[in-house]
Amino acid sequence: MNGIMRTSLWLGFFGLVLAAWAMMYMMAVEMDLDLLGRPGEMGNRMRIMDPRMPMYMPMANFGPLFVMWGAMMAAMMLPTMVPTLRSYEDLMVSANGTRAGWLGVILGYFIVWVMFAALIAAVQLALLFGGVVDMLGIAKSRWFAVALLLAVGLFQFSRTKEICHGVCHSPTMYFLGHWRTGFGGGMRMGLGLGAFCVGCCWGFMALGFAGGVMNLAWMGLATLFMVVEKLPQVGHYVTKPMGFALILGAGVVAVWPILIGG
Repeated sequence: MNGIMRTSLWLGFFGLVLAAWAMMYMMAVEMDLDLLGRPGEMGNRMRIMDPRMPMYMPMANFGPLFVMWGAMMAAMMLPTMVPTLRSYEDLMVSANGTRAGWLGVILGYFIVWVMFAALIAAVQLALLFGGVVDMLGIAKSRWFAVALLLAVGLFQFSRTKEICHGVCHSPTMYFLGHWRTGFGGGMRMGLGLGAFCVGCCWGFMALGFAGGVMNLAWMGLATLFMVVEKLPQVGHYVTKPMGFALILGAGVVAVWPILIGG
């Protein structure tokens, strides 16, 4: 019976991840975007719309943006929980853990990311009405993209990144130091882990503004990197190389018009 319950819960977890990705894909199709976030004819018309126009435009309103970012958090961040959930399972027998606690960890973690979704949706609205990004969340100036790439790249070398990544990379140590039993205890631990995860990964969410927040290819690559970054065996080997790659990317974007003769 325990094996059946475990399998069912894991299947439900991955089903939720797939549903979030499917939702993101359907939203991209509705906005006439390809997998790289490049707009078609209708998408291009959306880009030039003025958010102050009297007509209703979903991407200029908090509700639709919040739903979009919430789905994006589920699609990108839930997969990164797999090592954490496996660590909790390893402690279930020796530390009196339960499946209810396992579910509580997921809920607490997701609550934190939903709160972050609300924050970044508000940031996108501010950038939209400030003329920094267009209706699709794509930066209007390459210098804004350069600044984002540079800031996130430098953050990879910061003490804050080191501390937050240390917790995400070794969730067992966090569980041992903050162990609580039952669903409520699991949720409290999930809230704490979610806060450290936001501190570790916020930059990859913000980079959506560099190339479009609905760029599904970027979302997939960022998700893959964040999963690898949290793997106990290899995670600590990829953080700083990614920082160098992002800083190099900032330089390439800065000089790209010169390179192509524009």
